[in-house]
Amino acid sequence: MLDFTILSENFDVFLEGFKNTLYVSFLALIGSFILGTILAIFRIAPIKPLNWIGTIYVEFIRNIPLLIILFFIFTGLPVFEIRLSGFVAGTLALMIYTAAFIAEAIRAGILSVPKGQMEAARSSGLTYTQAMVHVILPQAIKIVIPPLGNQFINLVKNSSVLTIVAAGELMYQGDLISSRTFVTFDVYIFVAVFYLIITLPLSLGVNRLEKRLALSN
Repeated sequence: MLDFTILSENFDVFLEGFKNTLYVSFLALIGSFILGTILAIFRIAPIKPLNWIGTIYVEFIRNIPLLIILFFIFTGLPVFEIRLSGFVAGTLALMIYTAAFIAEAIRAGILSVPKGQMEAARSSGLTYTQAMVHVILPQAIKIVIPPLGNQFINLVKNSSVLTIVAAGELMYQGDLISSRTFVTFDVYIFVAVFYLIITLPLSLGVNRLEKRLALSN
């Protein structure tokens, strides 16, 4: 049986971790979406140097662990006199890592939009950038909402890695409670429940939106 006194006596600590996880996930989500969209445009832009930048970033970041990126930011940047808190370093690491996967999802969406859309937009007087922002991207993002939703859910779960740099999120607070109470199983069950409180509504929301979009097509 779970010892619910662990939850009641440490609820404020769990809640602090829950709020920090929400905060870091929200900031990383916004940042990774913006960066990922830019990288996706770079990868299909008619300018070779931009293609190279986008491709190198995506292939490099997707094929190294999030933990390496986190360690580089938190322990590597101080070599260059750049020192960041665990929270800031963790948020940046999540943003940089997730952006590579979002870029690929959005690029796939852009490529699935008929080429005639871009040609029609350009022939109506829009620049390449205007056509991409106002015509192509809205359609591409609508197409790739399900994979984007999955990436956002993965981002929330990946935030647990931030416990290594004491970012104050759920996993970190769980570690603190466990070390203080010498209880492990119960503590991490409650930590998992708090993660589910975040991820389940996201998952259900993505599924519902996907069905609505399917009906509207």
